[in-house]
Amino acid sequence: MNQERKIYLLNPRDFSPETIAVAFAKTSRSPESFMDIARELSDEKSASFHEKWVVGYGHSSVAEHAVLHLAFENVSRLAVEVIESNRLASYTEKSTRYQKWSTDAFYIPAEVKQAGLDLEYQQTVQALFTGYEEALQPLKAIALGANPKRPDETEEAWERRIRSQYVDAARFYLPAAALANVGMTANARLLESMIRKMLSHPLEEVREIGRQVKTAAALEIPTLVKYADEVPYQQQLPGALANWLPAIEETSPVDWCQLIAWQPEGEELVATAALFRYSALPFDAVRGLVAAMPAVEKARLIQTLFEDLRKFDVPLRELEHTTYTFDLVMDQGAYFEVKRHRMMTQSAQALTCEHGYAVPAMLRQAGIEDAYRKAMDQAAQAYHRLSSQIGPAAGYVVPNGFNRRVLMTMNFREAYAFCGLRSAPNAHFSVRRVAQRVTEEVRRVHPLLGAYLPVHPDETWQSVEEVYFAQV
Repeated sequence: MNQERKIYLLNPRDFSPETIAVAFAKTSRSPESFMDIARELSDEKSASFHEKWVVGYGHSSVAEHAVLHLAFENVSRLAVEVIESNRLASYTEKSTRYQKWSTDAFYIPAEVKQAGLDLEYQQTVQALFTGYEEALQPLKAIALGANPKRPDETEEAWERRIRSQYVDAARFYLPAAALANVGMTANARLLESMIRKMLSHPLEEVREIGRQVKTAAALEIPTLVKYADEVPYQQQLPGALANWLPAIEETSPVDWCQLIAWQPEGEELVATAALFRYSALPFDAVRGLVAAMPAVEKARLIQTLFEDLRKFDVPLRELEHTTYTFDLVMDQGAYFEVKRHRMMTQSAQALTCEHGYAVPAMLRQAGIEDAYRKAMDQAAQAYHRLSSQIGPAAGYVVPNGFNRRVLMTMNFREAYAFCGLRSAPNAHFSVRRVAQRVTEEVRRVHPLLGAYLPVHPDETWQSVEEVYFAQV
């Protein structure tokens, strides 16, 4: 018998995604090679298998072997949030930092048209885009002055080097109606869940996208998405929970970043889990060993977990055994960066104008702060008028500059990735402020672990506020 090791691709050009999924599923009971199994299958046989085992018996993990690449073009940034809220998928989206928006690149929701509010809506959004466009040149002049052209640098390279600096400030104007493109790679199991969620969403745009995703996916995985439909539970839950809230919500000013839950014994849990993995002892025995360690020895053990990590190494999973929950208020632009960290659990409140807005210092330096504030105030007034008539769809007019409240839970391993990536000098200053503050809070409660968060050392959240913000 030939026992030669083989590793190869089942090419999607040769087999449909549903057939590949069945070929992988059948290996649990068939001694044949994957290739032989796949060659014996037809689309009809594959569909029949999925009807019986995935749909009929609920063996949904089989659907994870069918993978699709979806292209979303000209969807609002409000809809992008829903698309990218699915954890186990990969996304690449149009950047607000490295691309400039044209003044007509915005979505007009059906809710606005049905309520006869087209004129006010379009005037509000158009004013924000006009403000964005008019801000680019004065902001660019500030960036050019602060970053002189290098002797060996071309005009094109110079522009490319400083572009993100002035666009970073201008993007505070952009409303959630701004259109974007997103590329998504996901398996069929996630796509079915995503379609159900989108078909049950309160925004008509999102429901439309859900129907389009189902139509597009059905071309390749017809059986696996055939029964994806709206979910009454998801439709009814928001209203049911709203009944538990007071008629008038009163809020008082609070710290914009609050660490509201963590495990005081978190460092001990991580150290114990790391030793547990490489021992044969029960958890309690290893924990007793760690608990009895002198403080210096415990610090040395924590150091061992990090000291040989190189730049692109991934830290061990035992760092996930302690978690942190933050109540954060940040500008919408910062949240759009934070939402990409899907290994966290994030509960974002609706995008509104209730928490005020941030003012980039660069706008003040460019002499256009008054124009920006006028645009923000007009957007807020329009939001409140629209909200009373079209509810959540009023969020389309809210610019990036307005603040958003988010509940965010992460384990230490995710904090390690988030703080390192989002505090880097090339990260947007709004999210650098968040990463630096998260780092400070983790270090306050877990100094041994927090010392190894790879945060950029030349800034603090206070210095980011001082340099980059006229108002937060």
